[in-house]
Amino acid sequence: MDLPEHPPRHPDVATHARPDEPRTARRHLTWLVWGMAVLVLAVDQATKALAVRELVEGERSDLVGGLLGLQLLYNPGAAFSMGEAYTVVFTVVMVVVIAVIVRSARRLGSRGWAWALGLLLGGAAGNLVDRMLREPGPGRGEVVDFIAYADWFIGNVADVAIVGAAALIVLLSLRGISLDGRRDA
Repeated sequence: MDLPEHPPRHPDVATHARPDEPRTARRHLTWLVWGMAVLVLAVDQATKALAVRELVEGERSDLVGGLLGLQLLYNPGAAFSMGEAYTVVFTVVMVVVIAVIVRSARRLGSRGWAWALGLLLGGAAGNLVDRMLREPGPGRGEVVDFIAYADWFIGNVADVAIVGAAALIVLLSLRGISLDGRRDA
């Protein structure tokens, strides 16, 4: 008896093998998103609490010469402290990003996309916690930044996760791997 042939799968594709596998594979990938997000959120909030407790605002401590250091900053704006008057807008954008990621996670078929969405979800949630719980108040809270990159900018673990997610998304897109794990021709 001849069995029907299945097309070869890309190693990053977690579904499309047998009819009973997609639901289990998608569930696994969804858990990967949530696990990564919770890990990023926990590390982000723990390091921010440590920075607030141990660092003095505005004072820099170099770690790797002038290239990398620690410097506490309360950031009401976005990257590079831009848009300080739009804190509420940034809060709304983070909520929308989180909602889109949560909705998209149900369609996952790629481990790479699961990692990227988990990093992005954890990073957005980490900065959203600051916006909601820190002074001057809910929706307008200032984000705790403490990782100083030369004299360029100061960020935090959530920012590192967001940039890592963006780089991974670009890489997956360049390789033609879609959210559902299919590879574009």
